[in-house]
Amino acid sequence: MSATIATPVNTDVHADTGAALRFITCGSVDDGKSTLIGRLLVDSKTVLQDQLAGVQRGGETDLALLTDGLSAEREQGITIDVAYRYFATAKRKFIIGDAPGHEQYTRNMVTAASSADAAVVLVDATKLAWAAEVGDGEVVKGELLAQTRRHALLCHLLRVQSIVFAVNKLDAIADAELAFERISNALHAFAENAGVQVAAIVPISALKGWNVVSAHPDWCGYQGPALLELLEGLPVTAQDEDVPFAFPVQWVEKFSSSADTSQGRRVFWGRVASGHVEPGQRVTVMPSGQSATVAQVLGHTRQPKAVHAGHSAGIVLDRELDVSRGDWLLAPDAFTPVREITATVAWLDDEPLVPGRIYWALQGHRWVKAKVARIVDRVDIATLESKPAAQLEANAIGDVVLALQQPLAVLPFTRSRALGSLVLVDTASHKTSAAVLIRPALG
Repeated sequence: MSATIATPVNTDVHADTGAALRFITCGSVDDGKSTLIGRLLVDSKTVLQDQLAGVQRGGETDLALLTDGLSAEREQGITIDVAYRYFATAKRKFIIGDAPGHEQYTRNMVTAASSADAAVVLVDATKLAWAAEVGDGEVVKGELLAQTRRHALLCHLLRVQSIVFAVNKLDAIADAELAFERISNALHAFAENAGVQVAAIVPISALKGWNVVSAHPDWCGYQGPALLELLEGLPVTAQDEDVPFAFPVQWVEKFSSSADTSQGRRVFWGRVASGHVEPGQRVTVMPSGQSATVAQVLGHTRQPKAVHAGHSAGIVLDRELDVSRGDWLLAPDAFTPVREITATVAWLDDEPLVPGRIYWALQGHRWVKAKVARIVDRVDIATLESKPAAQLEANAIGDVVLALQQPLAVLPFTRSRALGSLVLVDTASHKTSAAVLIRPALG
C-alpha cells in the first residue's frame, strides 16, 4: 500500500479546525522529536534571536535544546519530562508537548497523550533496515522499533483523534524514496493490525527542515503537504456533549452570608465532564444518592450561564445537601454505579501488577480502593496478540478486572474520556501506577 499521498482520515466538514490544536511528538529515543519541535518553532519564526543564541553547541544551533529544559536533559541529550511549547501561524494556534522516548519515561508520555488532539509519531529511518537489499535482490527484513509501536498503540488506546507518522532522517539515506516506501508499508501493516487510523505518513528531515514547515517537492516521491500544513487542518477532540451530564466536584465555596432560603448557600466548582448543566436541571449526588434541582450555574467568570462539557462551572443547588470534594453530580437515572470493572491498563510502575494487590483508584477527584481481581491478558507489543499473563511489568499493556471498595459511575472509555478513565496509585509509595481505560463488561 502506497503512502506517498497524505490524506487525513477525518473529512468531517463540521470538524473544529479553528481552535488551538494540542498535539504531542512521540516515538523511540533519539528519533528527533525535540529537533522537530525546534524546527517548527524556528521556521515559523516564533523563536527570538537571543533564544537561538542560547542553544549553541560548538558553533552550531542545537534545535533540541529549545525544548530540553532540564539540566539532566541537556547533559544527557535526552528528553525526560514533557515540555510544552506554544506557537501560532496565520491559520492556527498550537500547544506542543514534547514527550520522552525512553521506555522508562513512558508514564510521562501517557500523561501528555491523555489530553492531546493529535500525535506526531516519529520514525527514525536510519535505525531500520527497510531500505537495504542483499544478494539476489533479497530484501533485508526489518521491524518497527518496539517503542514506536508502543507509543502509537498508546495514542490509539488513549483516543488521540489524529495520528501522523513522520519518517525522519531520510536525508541521511542514499535511496530515500525506497526507504520511505518500505517504511510506509510497514507502518500501514502495523496500523491495520492494531486498528489504528493513520491521518498521514510524511517524509521529513527535522534537521534540515524538509517537509516540516515548507514542502520539499518531489522528495521521496511524496506529493503531499508539509507537516505544518497537515497540522493546521486537523480537528480538535470533540467534548462529550452527547453523554448524560456528569460533574466531578473539585472545590466547595460557601457564601459569606445569605438570607436567601430558596437555594443552597454553597457553590460547587469543577469542570463539566460530559453533557451540559443549566438552571432547572435535576441532578443526583454520587455517592449519597440524594437529588436536587440546579438553582444557578456560574461560568468561570462567575457570570450566570449554561455550561457545556470541557468548561469550568460553579453549581448552586436549590437546597442544602452534603456534597464534598470528590462527589459527583450526575443526570438522574443515567448511570448505574458498579463495583467491578474490566479495563485496559498501561502499567507504569516499576513494581509489577499482580492479582490481589490493592491500589487507590482516582476518578475525577474521588478516591476509592481498588483490588486487582485478575489479569485477563497482556498485549504482545511485537505481534499485537493478546496472551495470558500472570503479571504486568513496567510499560506493559493488558486487560484486568478491578474490584472497587465503593461503587463508581463509569462508561467505556470509547464513549467518554472523563467517565471511562481512572488512575491507579500505589497506597504505600503514592506513585502513579497505571492509566486505566474502562472497557465494556466481559460477557
